[in-house]
Amino acid sequence: MRGDEKQQGGMFSYVSLEERVPVDHPLRAIRRLVDQILARMSQRFDKMYADNGRPSIPPERLLRALLLPTFYSIRSERMLMEQLDYNLLFRWFVGLEMDEPVWNHAVFSKNRERLLNETVAREFFSEVIEQAKPHLSQEHFTVDGTMIEAWASQKSFRRKDGGDDDGPGRASFHGEKRTNETHASKTDPDARLYKKSRGSEAKLSVSFLCACVGWRLGCELWRMGSLSHIFHKQGIHIIADPVTEVVADAAYFIEPDD
Repeated sequence: MRGDEKQQGGMFSYVSLEERVPVDHPLRAIRRLVDQILARMSQRFDKMYADNGRPSIPPERLLRALLLPTFYSIRSERMLMEQLDYNLLFRWFVGLEMDEPVWNHAVFSKNRERLLNETVAREFFSEVIEQAKPHLSQEHFTVDGTMIEAWASQKSFRRKDGGDDDGPGRASFHGEKRTNETHASKTDPDARLYKKSRGSEAKLSVSFLCACVGWRLGCELWRMGSLSHIFHKQGIHIIADPVTEVVADAAYFIEPDD
């Protein structure tokens, strides 16, 4: 017998959000871990808010919500709020009831200075590392990097020996071979000529490198040193602590344009 498609919505639901999330869903383990960390940070949250006035959105919900873009590649806070309005899994993870209204996306901007500052974020992720230590090993090494485009024009990239400074006919650099060994930016001396990938345009940029060995994470500007420099600052000795696995994307092996 064919079922009848009813268009009338139900007034009540007898299934809770807890029952709708599968028992083996990966977010369940993450939620338990995050809840333990937030519970230990509760006293710090108390000091950030006044004792009277209108109740705020719980900081625990804001921090849980900000984890979702990392897990599901949500590209903006506006889209995060849109999905949080109708996605029951996201509601459960953040701690919203099924019929509870979501907050405006501008709330993140208003709370960024108070709640999402460096001190709170560092404490939060330090707690994450403490929880994850039993599952980490120094035999695995992960590296990644990105390039931040420098606030300097291509015309500021002049010869280091001053051979092209203010000379006649030197307004154009087209056809001239320029490298990081022979040239430097007069506007931003820390910038170097980099390519994002093979065949792409070389731009003046500052490269930022992050390396992780076990639970120890180090981040440095490329100009400040290499991986060995980061290891030295953290007291990691590759010979004494051999690394058996290295993880890096293909772009990491692109050399500077020199």
